[in-house]
Amino acid sequence: MPVPDKIGRYRVLRRIGSGAFATVWLGADDELDASVAIKVLADNWSYHSDLRTRFEQEARIMRRADSALLVRVLDVGELPDGRPYLVMPYAAGGTLADRLAAGPLPVREALRIAVDIAGAVAVLHEAGVLHRDLKPSNVLFQPAPGRDRVLVTDLGLAKALANASGFTVAAGTPGYMPPEQATPGGGLDTRADVYAIGATLFHMLTGRPPEPAWSVPGRSDRVPRPSQVRPGVPSIVDDVVRRALQADPRQRWASVDAMLVALRAVAAEAERERSRGRVLRWFGRAAGVAVSLAAVLTTTSAGATLPARHGWVRVSDASGALSVAVPPDWAGQLKDDGWNPGVLRLPAGRAPGLVAAPDLAVWPDPASGIPGVFVGASKALAGGAAPALPSHPSCVEQAARTVDVGGNPARVRRWTSCGASVSFSEVVLAMPPRGFGVYVQVKQVGAADLTDEILAGLRLSGSLAPQAGRLHS
Repeated sequence: MPVPDKIGRYRVLRRIGSGAFATVWLGADDELDASVAIKVLADNWSYHSDLRTRFEQEARIMRRADSALLVRVLDVGELPDGRPYLVMPYAAGGTLADRLAAGPLPVREALRIAVDIAGAVAVLHEAGVLHRDLKPSNVLFQPAPGRDRVLVTDLGLAKALANASGFTVAAGTPGYMPPEQATPGGGLDTRADVYAIGATLFHMLTGRPPEPAWSVPGRSDRVPRPSQVRPGVPSIVDDVVRRALQADPRQRWASVDAMLVALRAVAAEAERERSRGRVLRWFGRAAGVAVSLAAVLTTTSAGATLPARHGWVRVSDASGALSVAVPPDWAGQLKDDGWNPGVLRLPAGRAPGLVAAPDLAVWPDPASGIPGVFVGASKALAGGAAPALPSHPSCVEQAARTVDVGGNPARVRRWTSCGASVSFSEVVLAMPPRGFGVYVQVKQVGAADLTDEILAGLRLSGSLAPQAGRLHS
């Protein structure tokens, strides 16, 4: 298929993917300096009224069921040959199917993603819409500091719940759809999506979709259990998945909302178990991290030293290269396995990084009153690279300022009045002599600004520079 130069006002860069009914192109919105995904109905289907209606219905559903967990529609249009298209934000983090190609995910990560998927589907159900085609390839990731944001997409098979019981054509993806969906006229309700979420979680935990027990003669009473494929999966996780995968809808969770409550509880328990294992390591690391560089990274203002507050908790990344002191109530949960500087349009890769917050599942939501801090190193920042810092359009931007950090300039931009007394500080610290720089995001709740004290508690080990260079070579 030839690559068109433009679709509407959008410049086409390359094809992202294609399916039986549509092709998706990566485009550039030159007016707004943004990347977009443009979904165009296939030429051979453009004159089929039912497919065209389904395609246009997807745009209406995505408009109506507005959520940060669902892909939004930015624009719609029609090509000169009559084919309709819709324009969406480009999710640069790829799909869940891409990630699962490398094998199963860590249990905690799988649970967090399942919580987000269920949250997105709950919004659809509240809007009166059944998805009907939940699967890993329809779950996208939008890169963000700390943790990539989950987006559920491809609502082409979605239909109003009021009409669900009248479906006469079997549609969906084998492995992720329940028995009633595999039977024409079987009658569907929200519990069909409950099954699909359970199947997707099973795939994340085991590296493969479940084999439906109802499809195997003589095994109708045996529901797959993830721990049978992957020993070590906790029994409470097994229980959530098995209930979702029941062949009889009456034995599943009664709604996605009910399943979401259970998923959140299990995910929180997994984080608590992890935190109990981490907390003993935080203080042990603190004594050995960057003693020789402590003076180098002391924040000064008007010649005065600003020490980290007494009683704060020091947290560090898994490599021990980065650590920062935070208020005790911020240290409830820790993600310490690094970050990808590509989220700021810096050279992509893995580099030391951490995020600490009371609740990591909620912290990324700008509207939530959950404080926290993200710290990530990057070799590119030492060379003066200009990162694409997150924007906060609903906030009031304050005057930028420069803070001296051991003789190195740290540029601080701050946004306030973000709702619920939330504020953000975006900090870029370049350390050219050491061959790396640091990006810090501080999310705070309340009038006090702790940015300088957070920077005062930042510590970097002597091993960070060569490690960052190795990761970005």
